[in-house]
Amino acid sequence: MSKITGKLHTAYDTRPVTSYFLSNLFRGHNATLDRLRADRWLEEALSRGPDPLHLAAVFGISAGSAIRYADAARSLLEQDQNGHGRE
Repeated sequence: MSKITGKLHTAYDTRPVTSYFLSNLFRGHNATLDRLRADRWLEEALSRGPDPLHLAAVFGISAGSAIRYADAARSLLEQDQNGHGRE
């Protein structure tokens, strides 16, 4: 909390956070930055459609990674359509 304004500040400036800050943030949790990143890519593929070109353009990932995530999303979407939803 700021002593001057009495308001809570979530950021002091617009610089990127450090890897130390992020590591501390997730310490003691099952989540890791890599798992969160992978989950975000998969969620994008599920919500926008399994398009590897879109994934590569939006996230700057390699063609191989984009294809793998698009294939995984396609498989999950097909399971949902066949009545075998995710659990």
